[in-house]
Amino acid sequence: MDMTTFLAAFVDLLLKSAIAAFVLNEVRGIVLAGPVLYGMYQAGGTLMAIWLGFCSLAGITLSVVVPLFVDKRFRIRERLRAAVKPA
Repeated sequence: MDMTTFLAAFVDLLLKSAIAAFVLNEVRGIVLAGPVLYGMYQAGGTLMAIWLGFCSLAGITLSVVVPLFVDKRFRIRERLRAAVKPA
C-alpha cells in the first residue's frame, strides 16, 4: 500500500468518524433539552424560568448548529477529499 492510498483511507475514516460525531452531537442536544423543559415546567413557567430555559436551549442549539454551518460554509469534506484522491 503506497502513501496516497493510505492517506485516502485515513481521510475517509476521519470523515466517517466526523459524521458519527455530528450525529452524536444531535442526540446529545435532544437529550439535554429534556431536563431544561422539565425544569421550566417545575418552576411554574415564571418569566425567569422561561428566560433561563431559553438561554439553555439556545446554547444547546448553537452547539449543534454551528458545527454543521461551519462544515457547509467551508466545505471541509470536499476539500479533504479533493486534496487526497486514491490512486
